[in-house]
Amino acid sequence: MKNLKEIDSIEDIREHLMIAMQLEHATIPPYMTTLYSMNPENDKNLDTRGVIRVILREEMLHLTNAANILNAIGGSPNLTVDGFVPLYPTYLPDGEEDFKVSLQGFSDDAIKTFLDIERPKKPSEAPQGSRIKSFANGRISMISRPNIENRFLPLVEMKNGDVMHFYSIGEFYKAIELGLEILSEKNGDKNVFIGDESRQVPDESFWGGGGKVTKVINLESAKKAIKLIIDQGEGDGYTIYEDPNSEEISHYYRFQQLKLGRYYQKNDVPGRPTGPELTVDYSPEAVFPIKANCRLADCEGSEELKEAALDFNQFYKDFLVKLTTAYNGHPEFLESAIGDMFKIRDKIGFLMRNPLPNHRGFNAAPTFEINNCHT
Repeated sequence: MKNLKEIDSIEDIREHLMIAMQLEHATIPPYMTTLYSMNPENDKNLDTRGVIRVILREEMLHLTNAANILNAIGGSPNLTVDGFVPLYPTYLPDGEEDFKVSLQGFSDDAIKTFLDIERPKKPSEAPQGSRIKSFANGRISMISRPNIENRFLPLVEMKNGDVMHFYSIGEFYKAIELGLEILSEKNGDKNVFIGDESRQVPDESFWGGGGKVTKVINLESAKKAIKLIIDQGEGDGYTIYEDPNSEEISHYYRFQQLKLGRYYQKNDVPGRPTGPELTVDYSPEAVFPIKANCRLADCEGSEELKEAALDFNQFYKDFLVKLTTAYNGHPEFLESAIGDMFKIRDKIGFLMRNPLPNHRGFNAAPTFEINNCHT
């Protein structure tokens, strides 16, 4: 994928929305790995598993909304391109450079990373250099910072060679929204939202999680789709809820419940949940001792384990092929993906129950190294 310039054309926004899909997906393997690292035969983390499972499903909803926006402006979602799935640990592609995301078992460190991923934008606390500065000549201008290494996707490149950085996922989506507003004002909705409506994934084709898939046909519906993604992830930035009119807690504060060991309840303020205790157990009896950021090479010494890891990677690659097909005018393929999610769980479970032959004390885990898989 080519390096990106500032948002000043339909093609630029299409590139940004492909990065948005990569960004949404980049959270799914980590959430999935941590969720299934909790031993299902131990009930102590039963509620914790429920919290993460719902968030995982809603990330799939966000991925689908991003695909609908991309289709609406004449793009073609593709989850099978090289580099779509990163090699973990990785930075996120929206430019958050103060943390990396790993594939790791359920732990305090995993929850800290999830809080970093879902963090709300707080204007008074956001680091200088991360926020939208102004509009200039119909383009989104950003305060920029130097590029960094080990990023699995190109960042948005400024005309001076620097790159845009965003403090939160919400800020990244706001940049896309502002770009859509500018182009719609300049060219008219009908010349921006030129996609075939038959490629839109309808809500009835989706499953699980809160919220609904948004059919995107114009600027208003695109902003609605973006709002759902931002609200479910980080909320309104001031309360624990997705927005002031909702009683649904945002992802950030759902994860914070795990950190604080207590549920939020109605009228609670951020950081001070007063609901029932939430049991969190990091003990070996409750969590499989998987190796963080496991690689295929770590499975050497056990042909059965290596074959299982390879099989998982191929199965996951085929899963992304189905999603790509669904997002390109065949939403009925999402039904097949429903069954795949259960099979993915079972394949991960087999890996996590088996020790690595050359890493004493550690079990295997999915590697998500799919770039060399057969198509």
